[in-house]
Amino acid sequence: MPNTPEPGRPPIVDLATWQAARDELLVREKAHTREGDAIAAARRRLPMVEFDGTVEVVGADGPVPFLDLFQGRDELVVYKHMWWDGAPHQGQCEGCTTTAWSIKDAVYLNARGVSYSVLTTGPWDEVAPYLEFMGYTEPWYSVRGINGPAGGPMGYITAYLRDGDRTFLTYSTTGRGNERVNPSLGLLDLTPYGRGEAWEDVPEGWPEGGHACWYWRSDADGNPTNGPTSRPVPQWSRPGATPVETLGRKADPH
Repeated sequence: MPNTPEPGRPPIVDLATWQAARDELLVREKAHTREGDAIAAARRRLPMVEFDGTVEVVGADGPVPFLDLFQGRDELVVYKHMWWDGAPHQGQCEGCTTTAWSIKDAVYLNARGVSYSVLTTGPWDEVAPYLEFMGYTEPWYSVRGINGPAGGPMGYITAYLRDGDRTFLTYSTTGRGNERVNPSLGLLDLTPYGRGEAWEDVPEGWPEGGHACWYWRSDADGNPTNGPTSRPVPQWSRPGATPVETLGRKADPH
C-alpha cells in the first residue's frame, strides 16, 4: 500500500496532517530561536579581559603583533586549530580540519566590521606547507609559546574587541559550541536521517548511527579509518589529493 511506511519510518499522511504537525513543531523551534537570542544578548554583556595586543604571532609575512589580526577593524573572531607536532598532513585533527575547511571566505564578516583568522600552536615551518597543501584561503598564525587570551588552549572559537591599541577577550567556546562554524551540521539536522551519529535520538528502526568521527576521517575510498592511508574527509574533496608523508609521522598522531 502506498501509505504504508517501511518499518521504523514515520507515518505517511496527507499534506494537511503534515502541515499541522509541522506547525506544532514550529512553536518549539521559535521558542528555541528566542532563547538563543536571549543567550546572545547575555553574551554581549559578558565582562571582558584586556591583554597585550603587541604580543607577536607568526604568519606568512613573519612575526606581527596580534593587533594586526584585526586588519583595522574593531572586532575579530578566530578559530584555534589544534596541532600535532611532526604529524603528516593527514594526521592533523579531523575536527579542526573540518571546522577550518568550512570558512573559505570571510567577506561578509569583513563587511560587518569583523575580521577572521585561524590560530594554531604549530611551528610555522610545519604549518606553512600544511596550509599550501590544504588550500586554505583565510589567514593563519602560529601562537606557539603564547599563553593567555592571545594563545591558550586550542579547539576554541574566540572573539575579541579592539579599542584603538587596546585589545580585549570577549567570548570563547569549544565542543559543540564550535558547530556554528560548520553549516553542514545544521543542514544535516534538518534531514530525515540527521547526522547519522550514534548519540542521536531517532525513530525505532532508523539506520544506526556511527561514531561522530566517521565522516571526519576516511581513506580515499570513503572507508572510515584512522590508519596511515586516512586523512580528514575534507582533504579528499580536491582532485588529485593523495596520501602524503611530508611532515614525518608520530606513532599515534591522536
